[in-house]
Amino acid sequence: MNTNKRQRILITGGTGFTGAHLVRRLLSKGHEVVVLDNKGGIVYDDLVKLGASITIGSVTDRELIDDLVAGCDTVHHLAAAFREINVPKSLYWDVNVTGTRYLLEAAERYKVDRFVYCSTCGVHGDVKNPPAGEDAPIVPEDYYQYTKYEGEKVAHEFIQRGMEISILRPAAIYGPEDPERWLMLFKRVSAGRFLMFGDGKATYHPLYIDNLIDAFEFAAEKDEAVGQTYLIADEKYYQLNDLVREIGTVLGIEVDIIHLPFTPLWIVGAVTEAIYKPIQKNPPIFRRRVDWFRQNRAFDISKAKQELGYDPKVDLRTGLERTARWYREYGYFG
Repeated sequence: MNTNKRQRILITGGTGFTGAHLVRRLLSKGHEVVVLDNKGGIVYDDLVKLGASITIGSVTDRELIDDLVAGCDTVHHLAAAFREINVPKSLYWDVNVTGTRYLLEAAERYKVDRFVYCSTCGVHGDVKNPPAGEDAPIVPEDYYQYTKYEGEKVAHEFIQRGMEISILRPAAIYGPEDPERWLMLFKRVSAGRFLMFGDGKATYHPLYIDNLIDAFEFAAEKDEAVGQTYLIADEKYYQLNDLVREIGTVLGIEVDIIHLPFTPLWIVGAVTEAIYKPIQKNPPIFRRRVDWFRQNRAFDISKAKQELGYDPKVDLRTGLERTARWYREYGYFG
């Protein structure tokens, strides 16, 4: 694939955490970037100033998708229904599966050169024999993960029809400008006491945002990526106890990890979900969040390294330092 020419690139979910970083990277390379997202987000004005063309809408809008894909050379599909609790399952299916099909149909119709589908490492569920490779069992543990894998199946239909498609399964993404994913973790560690439900030996595989953006570029450029699926993560995975201590080191805090039983917390999460369901609001605690304490996430990234030349340059200490600096600069904690 010719990567030297200026391309018109569509990024769905482009005002989200990962999408915004990808938009900036591609704009910095001189590409024309078109963004579709269902909300503007805090980065909207910044991305427009940098030159992105942003449309607020949904991947479930077939006509809109057709208009946006026309004339594009590459499509990065990041948009997804995610972390929506107590909503109909149809929302996840419509966005994560049907929306993916609409995009692929339009990409096929307009002869898009490359389509990159962002899935999730969560399709492998709780990894029983770490580290898991791309061929590890597919055992999604919630409907989000299930529909993301169903989206992969749709992508494979179009691969069989000759489209140049690559699939990425990112691990636990973090980095500056993310006010949600890891902020709670940093805040709890900054307090000097961390409540660890369970023994803290479950594994967690970080993925610094810049490393992931490198992978998106490789997936869109490399001929070897066509028709392939890649797990994308940092070089190393960690036990939760070690991850918490590493954050403490970056913050200059000797954190006291207090271990508590896991099961009562899981029950509280389930009950809280049930209480909040009639009012259709996201509960403060829910089973998917609680599962962080028990599920193993550890992955083998050798396929991406060998075939794509993927090299996660930013290590955990550096990534955590950059993230902590951003949180402090923007007043998320002292």
